[in-house]
Amino acid sequence: MAIPDKKLTELRRLEFKSLETQFLNEIESGLNCSPFEARAVLEVVNETFFAFLGDFEHSSEALLPGHISLVTVQADEPCGKPLADCAKVTVSLHLHRGCEDDKTLIYKSPAAFRRARIPDLCQQALAKGGLLTREDLAHRIFFVTTRTISRDLLALRQADPNTVLPLRSNKHDIGPLLTHRVRIVELALEGKTFTQIREIMRHSPDAIANYIGTFTRCAQLHRSGLQPGQIAFLLRRGKSLVEQYIDLIKNAEGDKNRSYHLEEMLLADGRGWSGHGLEKKTKLQPSN
Repeated sequence: MAIPDKKLTELRRLEFKSLETQFLNEIESGLNCSPFEARAVLEVVNETFFAFLGDFEHSSEALLPGHISLVTVQADEPCGKPLADCAKVTVSLHLHRGCEDDKTLIYKSPAAFRRARIPDLCQQALAKGGLLTREDLAHRIFFVTTRTISRDLLALRQADPNTVLPLRSNKHDIGPLLTHRVRIVELALEGKTFTQIREIMRHSPDAIANYIGTFTRCAQLHRSGLQPGQIAFLLRRGKSLVEQYIDLIKNAEGDKNRSYHLEEMLLADGRGWSGHGLEKKTKLQPSN
């Protein structure tokens, strides 16, 4: 019996999370193509469009200094499901924050930089519907070995044993990942300020703003008469998350206090809510 090549196995797992593989899977399943036909379609797309559109990895938010984009497994995918069969989502992450991180690298060490950024990067990915893995952190973000990332994660656990990072390997430990997003929305509907939510949930400001923004868009689409599956498709989020958000909307509409904050969130989102607007508004209307 042949001994498995660990490095080859790891390389193949990374290949499952590339844009090309994501495109091929969509073509094969959506158009019922053979792998050969899907590959032919990909080659035509590359030759015809990419020369004009540029590199997708550097589009949109990834054009901003310090940002990167990568393909991750969707957060709603169950544990134990083969990686090749998991739905993927492309996320853009703010890796390098400028002078703050330069000081860490120069005066401390690359390890200190990684350990300062890993928790926030994991939260950013989760906020955008994905879950990072050790392989993502090692080979797609920091360009180190997975053993190095394991040492970083151990150091972070020792520094704060009560906090479990939202990594795919930790999904069993932190329970349903939907709870994080739903709980943040619940706190907002209760009238908690932006600062209070951040202190309670210990999430990054960007993550909180993203969760609330997704919820308000879900509420708008729900009120327009769309079904959960349609909303999930438009928002690129799991159907189970959308269904939980709709339950929150229905419960809020039957409660005077929560209904007030729901309407305020919808109004703020229409003006380009970024998170800080929530704090200013909720202070004007205390919770009952």
